[in-house]
Amino acid sequence: MTSSDLLRPRRRPTVSVNVGGVLVGSAHPVVVQSMTNTDTADADATALQVARLAHAGSQIVRVTVNTDAAAAAVPDMLRKLDDLGVAVPVIGDFHYNGHKLLVDHPATAAGLAKYRINPGNVGAKRHDEHFQTIVRIAIEHDKPVRIGVNWGSLDQQLLTELMDANARLADPADARTVMIEAMIESAMRSAELAEATGLRHDRIIVSAKVSRVRDLVDVYRLLAPRSDYPLHLGLTEAGLGTKGVIASTAGIAILLEDGIGDTLRVSLTPAPGGEREEEVRVAQQILQSMGLRAFLPQVSACPGCGRTTSTFFQEMAERIQAHLRDRMPEWQQAHPGVEEMTVAVMGCVVNGPGESKHADIGISLPGTFEDPVAPVFMDGRLDRTLHGEGLVDEFIGILDAYVQRRYPPPA
Repeated sequence: MTSSDLLRPRRRPTVSVNVGGVLVGSAHPVVVQSMTNTDTADADATALQVARLAHAGSQIVRVTVNTDAAAAAVPDMLRKLDDLGVAVPVIGDFHYNGHKLLVDHPATAAGLAKYRINPGNVGAKRHDEHFQTIVRIAIEHDKPVRIGVNWGSLDQQLLTELMDANARLADPADARTVMIEAMIESAMRSAELAEATGLRHDRIIVSAKVSRVRDLVDVYRLLAPRSDYPLHLGLTEAGLGTKGVIASTAGIAILLEDGIGDTLRVSLTPAPGGEREEEVRVAQQILQSMGLRAFLPQVSACPGCGRTTSTFFQEMAERIQAHLRDRMPEWQQAHPGVEEMTVAVMGCVVNGPGESKHADIGISLPGTFEDPVAPVFMDGRLDRTLHGEGLVDEFIGILDAYVQRRYPPPA
């Protein structure tokens, strides 16, 4: 068996969509996206949060554009980002009044890198007219559009139509199946309407978000074969803390393993005062854990057991992880390839030496009863043994020197 035998076939290639210089779809890497939670009318606060999200690694950032004040503030916010040297594409999220806001604020329409339209929230009575207004503005400014269906705001007219048709069948499907079909139909009919209005095929991205893992997987597995539009993944309203992280990871990882997904967002509810950037870090870790992208050197650390009653190795692992994250902005420029480095920080001699040998660089600390020595391994071989209270600082120095040697600056 070769390594390629272990890879599952991916979805057939999608078209490539250019979102403000970030290429989405085709053979391009899966793109990490995020969204602000500031009041967009506050240009200063929104620009700062966009900058923080971009610094954390978000390649695209979405902002809410829901009022005249928010729409009017977008050009100023974009200027502030430019002054900060932040070039991340900013997406406008429109619901209910997007057709009006984009008409009334042409500078905002021109400045945003993409528009997100929710087909369920463009109005029931004049649905197609409002939808086409946004599409025509996108065509005028050569902007891509994400058609983002959400089961919490599904087109009720379409859902009723499909429910009524299902009820007339001799063997009707259950309500969940009809709901999933309604989401897919909403996305595909809207994409067809956008193209009929004149939007190019390679200016459309599609999403169909739900809040339960099993529903997410089923929706996208049915949606993916129906077109070659790039697909945006995410579990909407994923929730707080570990629940949000685990649920998002479970659903997104299954689909990525199926070869489905071209952009993704992890929609975490932050704790009060918590960092919005956490959703970016989780999205990156999903992709890196699956071997699809590399963002940050990965630290392997044992969970601890009766041999590691001291917290020393835990504190060391935490320090090393923080050190790597702090150095990455500089290292990414000066040491290309360092994001693929693996580091092992192990707590005792049972698995420590073996794990350290498998990593690019690793340290195997003594456990509770072993001799107080800590061998350091580089590239699979024992390099030296550390002793004493200063071994954490010493290992970090060795790590920095290893990066300098292993990942030399570009010529």
